[in-house]
Amino acid sequence: MTGRIERAGRADHIGRDILPEGQSQMTTQNKIFDDISKLMTNAMGVAQGARSEAETAMKGWIDRWLADRDFVTREEFEAVREMAIRARTENAELKARLDALEGKASQGAD
Repeated sequence: MTGRIERAGRADHIGRDILPEGQSQMTTQNKIFDDISKLMTNAMGVAQGARSEAETAMKGWIDRWLADRDFVTREEFEAVREMAIRARTENAELKARLDALEGKASQGAD
């Protein structure tokens, strides 16, 4: 029986040598989990920063690519569209006016 007590005493003594005084194994595990949590939080921050930079770079690349292709903006397209509608309307009005004048001219010649 004495052998067991001595071994338990030695194991207890070894455990005290490994852990700082006043700290239990549970506290050490909590610290490890806290450190892992902080590491993961920092890693997520880095990943979000990298994502943001990648988005910015991709948007810049797409903008440059579109600019090189001479595509028009929506505003430019709408402005030209409105001009075309006005021109068609004006052409239709002028055609009707011309037809009316030609009709009067042909009646006067008869």
